[in-house]
Amino acid sequence: MGVLDHVSDYFDCSGGGSTKQKNLQTVEVRVMIDCEGCERKVRRALEGMKGVRDIAIEPKAQKVTVVGYVDVRKVVARIAHRTGKRAEPYPFVPYEAVAHPYAPGVYDNRAPVGYVRNVETDPHVSRLARASSTEVRYTTAFSDENPSACTIM
Repeated sequence: MGVLDHVSDYFDCSGGGSTKQKNLQTVEVRVMIDCEGCERKVRRALEGMKGVRDIAIEPKAQKVTVVGYVDVRKVVARIAHRTGKRAEPYPFVPYEAVAHPYAPGVYDNRAPVGYVRNVETDPHVSRLARASSTEVRYTTAFSDENPSACTIM
């Protein structure tokens, strides 16, 4: 081992190594969009953002979908700062994705048509929404909708 090999361990001029690359992901954000002007304002705020590949805006669902090498927190912060509108990660999933869509805490009147609250990420929803099949069997066995389940009643 020569002197240059020993010294080269201390001085790294490769230029890389510590930079962390973001993965390509789809970010969904909830933003109140009333008109075409609001839609244009949100689109302009996101077009100049580094790493954004595609922007899709659904005004009826109050949803902005961003595809690219971006972070959820940075997208939310950018929309809030540039437009002055309140933005949050999209809290709703399609109706079919939830086992018990009418459980307390899952069904939301403010959700767009065909959507309910995401029970996987929200710890404040009812336990019934995340119940296993055994728990569901026991809770539905003694319900008023099933009169032949229990002969004692």
